[in-house]
Amino acid sequence: MEELSNKQFLYDLPDERIARFPLAGRDQSKLLVYQGGQISHAHFYELADWVPPQSYLVFNNTKVIPARLLFTRATGAVIELFLLNPDPADRSMSEAMQDTATTVWQCMIGNRKRWKDDEVLQVQIPAGDRSIILSAVLEDKEKSLVRFSWQPVAESFAQVIQLAGQMPLPPYLKRDATRADEDTYQTVYSREEGAVAAPTAGLHFTDRVFATLAANGISHDFLTLHVGAGTFQPIKTDNVREHRMHVEQVVYTRLNVQNLIAHAGHLLPVGTTSMRSLESLYWMGVKLIRQEADPFRLDQHYAYSVPEPERPAVADALKAVLMYMDDAHKEQVIAHTGIYIMPGYRFMMCRGIITNFHQPNSTLILLVAALLGDDWRKVYEEALANDYRFLSYGDSSLLLP
Repeated sequence: MEELSNKQFLYDLPDERIARFPLAGRDQSKLLVYQGGQISHAHFYELADWVPPQSYLVFNNTKVIPARLLFTRATGAVIELFLLNPDPADRSMSEAMQDTATTVWQCMIGNRKRWKDDEVLQVQIPAGDRSIILSAVLEDKEKSLVRFSWQPVAESFAQVIQLAGQMPLPPYLKRDATRADEDTYQTVYSREEGAVAAPTAGLHFTDRVFATLAANGISHDFLTLHVGAGTFQPIKTDNVREHRMHVEQVVYTRLNVQNLIAHAGHLLPVGTTSMRSLESLYWMGVKLIRQEADPFRLDQHYAYSVPEPERPAVADALKAVLMYMDDAHKEQVIAHTGIYIMPGYRFMMCRGIITNFHQPNSTLILLVAALLGDDWRKVYEEALANDYRFLSYGDSSLLLP
């Protein structure tokens, strides 16, 4: 494949256009609608007026965990442990959150040089009329694995970090999390704990928006992709194809697959994580049909390795997943995807996307460019010219090529 220069996916984003705080009303944000090359402007509470009839919306119901844990050494040095994923990495995130007494996680470690190999870090956490003692030791220095343990042992890890941790706001917001962020940086439908970043396209949805969509006959479903810290990793290679894509855990239920089969051709993901989840599921079905190893682990190159004439129909790929679940007597599968959607990718599942405005030179911009072609720049220039707010707490777009 020909080289794609990262310079093609840069645009000038003035600092003042980054929304550092959300609007008071979630659905009051602006909505840019791109449809067949034409651009219109609306508000998010009017979304139902713009979503094509028969569309089937797919949401990511992951819930952001307070993933930043701070420990102070006796010397006064602060060690920050940022939770990434449980060990082993293919372990269910939901299961790991229910661990009691002890658990092991891979972490990003801030001020690592100050943490001695055999040193136990501790923090005392107020919990009503009692306190919880949380301890951390380096289990595997090379892999950045940290073993956490706590007293009393009956508390789940989810309960412990809810008291001890801080909300991991995106680094580009350049501010500390506030108490308000604990609510505003979650979608109203967040349910499955495990993300370290919000699926921000969903932050605009309210009960009112869901009601107007239902009144227009627009139905929906929820799947779960636990958003990882890699989503903020900028592309540093000159050729964007050489960027190393992050891998995230995604959970598909039997009902998800059945619903997707029933609505194939009308799927409209809410957010880039939902889009990646949907497109990944197709390729996992392809791997099953081709009887390839490890079908529910998708690397960043696979989607480009199967010649178009050899790609099965969407319905056949999804039915292969359903057949696998039937044969294995599974109600859900836990998968891992590193799918890399960039220009040249052919969409198999999705007809468009609802998404926010993303950072320059990011994998998310590449995804939008894959969907819209060169018109991605037209969309972003229009948004900048009309005072749209950008990034996680910013405004929204409905993109229908």
